[in-house]
Amino acid sequence: MTARRRFLSVLAFLPLAACMTRRGADGQEEQDVHPKYLAKTSMDRIFDASRAEVMGSIFTLAEKLYRRNPREWRKAGLNQHDEAMEALRRYREAAPEGLAGQPEGAAVLRAFAPDYPGDRVAAFVYGLLTMVDAAYEHKDEFFIMDSLNAQKLYNSARNMEIAAWKLASSLDESGKPLLLSNEMGDGAQNLSFEREFGRLIGQMDFIALIVSDRSGRAITGVTQSLATAIFLPVGMLK
Repeated sequence: MTARRRFLSVLAFLPLAACMTRRGADGQEEQDVHPKYLAKTSMDRIFDASRAEVMGSIFTLAEKLYRRNPREWRKAGLNQHDEAMEALRRYREAAPEGLAGQPEGAAVLRAFAPDYPGDRVAAFVYGLLTMVDAAYEHKDEFFIMDSLNAQKLYNSARNMEIAAWKLASSLDESGKPLLLSNEMGDGAQNLSFEREFGRLIGQMDFIALIVSDRSGRAITGVTQSLATAIFLPVGMLK
């Protein structure tokens, strides 16, 4: 199933998600509406689903990266990668080593700096998480008065393309990948990272188009070579 079809299937389910079914004293089914959904429009639920899908993809990438690069979580003295994943889920509370106050793109780039001594997976994923967090206005869910900026979502999607390229192409002094991800070779092929990034980017582009159409504000497109591309602003946009 393509990312777009999967997302549309989520949207079809949303109207039902607001209700809970119960059986009354007369044996007839009744539906209760959760109070918070009274303050949500259908578009708010679309935003909720979109953010959940995108963040889920990032944590899936983190899980895959830690399984392929166990040396990284060991740098923090942890006993298992589950502890590292739990630390990532608290990304708003504490930044990885040396990244406090760093903009989203700078955090991603720091993960591939030859002299970075910390957990490269944590730095890379922290950059992605804070980037998406900024694109979704630092909100976990949305209500009637909330809105999104299509340009932020679009810029974040383009930044994900750059991040995916950096992950696949960054090498150490000996020519080995700084972080193992996709793998192609005799008898071995692993493109799951590429597929997950494609799914994530498709989700963000799709919701950016919805927001742009809803607001009537056009998205400013950007064309750049991945090899020389710079991270586009997200959090600083108004």
